[in-house]
Amino acid sequence: DLAPGETGRVAAILSADTIGLEDGLRVRLAGIQTPSPARAGRPAWPLAAEAAAETGRLCLGRTITLHYAEDRRDRWQRALAHVMVQDGAPDGRTWLQGHLLQHGFARVYTWPRTATGARAMLDLERTARANRRAIWAERFYRIRNPGETWGDLDSWQIVEGRVADAAVVRGTGYLNFGLDWRNDFTFRIESDARRGFRKAGIDLTSLTGRRVRGRGWVYPTNGPMIDLTHPEQLEILED
Repeated sequence: DLAPGETGRVAAILSADTIGLEDGLRVRLAGIQTPSPARAGRPAWPLAAEAAAETGRLCLGRTITLHYAEDRRDRWQRALAHVMVQDGAPDGRTWLQGHLLQHGFARVYTWPRTATGARAMLDLERTARANRRAIWAERFYRIRNPGETWGDLDSWQIVEGRVADAAVVRGTGYLNFGLDWRNDFTFRIESDARRGFRKAGIDLTSLTGRRVRGRGWVYPTNGPMIDLTHPEQLEILED
């Protein structure tokens, strides 16, 4: 479901998830988040250098082809694409996002119009995490439980727990993880986003008592909260 785009040679590795082509185009790898390098006075995340080195090992100096979901550029005018590297693999190419996820150098990080392939990427992430590969052996990247998210405000996290109460109030869905909605962690699904969940066959009100895993930016609104804007952000887990 991806549309083929530009082909070019990789001239620079700007970070593990951002590369530069010889023609000057910068490419942000769609659908994943890799360890962040030091920037704006903030220290590098654990394994940032190792992740960037892995990206460079795989594609620096090689020819790549970009493949796009719906959005082709981000607000900095970087290409927002999946990257296929022409190399010596059996089929002659390697999917860069898949490689980084498989080897534990990335987490799945999607937006509504760049979520194509998310389920396959989540499978790769899950396997790497189960095998404690690279970032998944670091406490920094651990999956949070709802009770500890007060310490994760203003950061992007993966949170897993059992839904205490699922409700829709004035068109907005809430997955509450405690009885005190003013202080406990919540996943919120605005009315516009609920249509996407319904289309994906997810009945939010049926999730009371279910164990789920979601991902997104944690911010304080009547307790720590993550807004789920598309169904690929939410995994419904088996007990």
